[in-house]
Amino acid sequence: MKLNKILVGLLALALILSSVAAFAAEIPAPEGDDNTIVIGATEIPHAQIIEGAVQPALEAAGWKVETVVFTDYVQPNTALEAGELDANYFQHYLYMDDQNANAGLHLAAVKGIHLEPLGLYSNKIQSIDELADGASISMPNDASNESRAIKLLADNGLITLAETDGLYDLQSIAENPHNFEFVELEAANVANSLPDVDAAVINGNYALLAELNPAEDALILESANAEGNPFVNPIVVKQGNEDTLKTRALVAAFSTQAVVDFINANYPGSVIPATDLLD
Repeated sequence: MKLNKILVGLLALALILSSVAAFAAEIPAPEGDDNTIVIGATEIPHAQIIEGAVQPALEAAGWKVETVVFTDYVQPNTALEAGELDANYFQHYLYMDDQNANAGLHLAAVKGIHLEPLGLYSNKIQSIDELADGASISMPNDASNESRAIKLLADNGLITLAETDGLYDLQSIAENPHNFEFVELEAANVANSLPDVDAAVINGNYALLAELNPAEDALILESANAEGNPFVNPIVVKQGNEDTLKTRALVAAFSTQAVVDFINANYPGSVIPATDLLD
């Protein structure tokens, strides 16, 4: 199994390197001495995608790339707002919109890259049918991801929801027939709670970081349809920088077959390239 993974990785690397020269010509080159792009990302899969598929193409076009790895969902946005980053790549559209509205940020998405299906995981059971009455379920506590987690549970018949015009929260639960106990945690800590709860709704990047395979290990998983999905992860910049040279170079470097091949080879079924990535 390990040998097969190594061979797949080598094949993906060969495909990426063979694509770099072709795509470098389409990436705008830096002008003057300002040739470094600083991008914030969470480790898996975002920083890996940058370092494995995007950075080689940017460097071939004359750019230097600095990837700053974050472990939470707050600092990449505050650092971008403060001008410490040129872009970030870690969040979905709804999370960004919520941060703009409620944290006073001024961020703009410029290109959707991939979808990470949210999933329910457990160390204690093998099927949602085994969730006992009163079982504890942890989930992210930020507004957009909690809404997403609650909808996942409702879509799979575990709870029912009242109609709402906005995001779901625990008050939106109309019926909880099994008296599940919901534990709200920072998204980065939900995977760590698995030993202490019966099940946990975990964001895709944190599931991968915890060495869980969403396509294989999740008891239930969101739809993998990335078309028009508000949970697709885009490249994000500060408002006003949507058309800078660095932003255009980033968009061009991400919008390649090499990125699609890297994602499909390294996270099959767990990370889904956006349907319009190559448009």
